[in-house]
Amino acid sequence: MKMNRRAFIGSLATGAAVSIHAGGADAAARRVIIVGGGMGGAALAKYLRLWSNKSIDVTLVEPNATYVSNIMSNLVITGQFQRASLNFDYASLVKKYGVKVVVGRVTGISDLVGGVREVTVSRGGATSILRAEKVALSPGISFSPVARFGSGDVVPILHAWVAGPQTELLKKQLAAMPAGGRFVLTIPKAPFRCPPGPYERACLVADFLKREKPGSKVLVLDENPGIVAEAENFGRAFSQTYRGVIEYRPGTKVVGVSNNNKTLRYKSVTATESDPYLSVSAAVMNVIPPNRANAIAQSAGLTDLSGFAPVDVRTFESTIAGKRGIHVLGDASSNTGLPKAGHVGNQGAKICAAAIINKFDGMAVEKSPVANSACFSPITNTKASWLTAVYHYDVDQKKMVVKAMSNGELVPADPVEAAQPTAENFAQMKIWYKVLMSDTFA
Repeated sequence: MKMNRRAFIGSLATGAAVSIHAGGADAAARRVIIVGGGMGGAALAKYLRLWSNKSIDVTLVEPNATYVSNIMSNLVITGQFQRASLNFDYASLVKKYGVKVVVGRVTGISDLVGGVREVTVSRGGATSILRAEKVALSPGISFSPVARFGSGDVVPILHAWVAGPQTELLKKQLAAMPAGGRFVLTIPKAPFRCPPGPYERACLVADFLKREKPGSKVLVLDENPGIVAEAENFGRAFSQTYRGVIEYRPGTKVVGVSNNNKTLRYKSVTATESDPYLSVSAAVMNVIPPNRANAIAQSAGLTDLSGFAPVDVRTFESTIAGKRGIHVLGDASSNTGLPKAGHVGNQGAKICAAAIINKFDGMAVEKSPVANSACFSPITNTKASWLTAVYHYDVDQKKMVVKAMSNGELVPADPVEAAQPTAENFAQMKIWYKVLMSDTFA
């Protein structure tokens, strides 16, 4: 399928298809506290202020003064992008939109009393209480524990799945890896943040090793039965572009990691407890543990047995009993039908913003929201592919599903990926990133 790339890039900054009633400047004060300033939280803060004509008081609480983008972080690991290209602050949200930013860590969220919730914030050893009619969380992910074995001091598992210090550490370990060494990458069972991300990382690491570390190998142990995103392009990359460099083993589950992070035990997902495990050693061990919602969502009682927070995707409001009025979006949410990805976090924030504004104004929320999902994936150091989809709310399934127009009506469809990686896509990827981050933080 051939795409109009200019239209594709331009559409990334547009909001999800929703209807809102923007309150006027004389509207009664309404307050929202947002926990987490990533792709979802920052976009929610911006669009609550923008679409309400600044009639909603918005406070954004975030532990760090600077957000480090997970998008493009794989290119930092291989040295093509600088770490600074991942950094975004909240200056524009404050100056242009009047968002109040509090640098601190949320330690508690109270139950609703008198129409108001209290949010406890810890900063600099002191605590303070913030109050608002509505609270929204976009806290990101945390990780389920991975079993350890062996003796000696326990070295932290290197996942680099939250961009920042581990990104730099993985970059250094890759650069120091000896020629002929083995890089082991493990992929947890879906859902996890950025479905194409692990496969993209495998490709970029393999590309780096081909050029810089002759004879080195990449072993990919995937707990899923197969590649979960862009299967055609990544499948060709594994079997053709990086033939003899990447070994891909689907259906394999991590059993444990040695204390020194140099040996890994794994089994087939169909193996029993009594079946023997297999073992592999590596010069660099990159283990991505199973993902779950960040700890604050868990401690606030917003998660279920999946480890994520179930929500009504039309509003991103929690469906947990007693938690109505708390919205959870981005990677921490579940039951939405949407992938856990940066562009989707931005889109979900717009759906949530519209719903909150309409609720404050006493109006019905949008019954059939629409969201775009788009991303580029570098396959080599000069070529990239892309994946795009349009999600529509399905009344029967009560979640977002991919649909496309056929013979004048919307029908279920699959995401569309690029026919092949190209240099043009690599150039367009940089524009896409700039537009998306500007739409979120500028």
